Amino acid sequence: MTFSEMIHSDKPVVVDFFATWCGPCKMMTPILKDVKDKVGDNASIIKIDIDKNQHAAAQYAIQSVPTLLIFKNGQIKWRQSGVVSATDLEKQIALNL
Repeated sequence: MTFSEMIHSDKPVVVDFFATWCGPCKMMTPILKDVKDKVGDNASIIKIDIDKNQHAAAQYAIQSVPTLLIFKNGQIKWRQSGVVSATDLEKQIALNL
């Protein structure tokens, strides 16, 4: 499944724009794993390395990392830069189910 197909899905897709050199981005990894364990198949979570995917980063005007977006049916439903708690991310996913 392509990125475009994923974000046009009718289930929420959390996209974590990150960089390997970014300290706060590393903090998001266990948080995203925890959230995925809780939401299961109700939402997808994907990570996009901005250095390897500069086109995608430019397309969504990513200015800082980490930046998380929630897509549903091809639309951005939520956007937040910086480290996001598992609780806050779960709430945003639940609002978009």
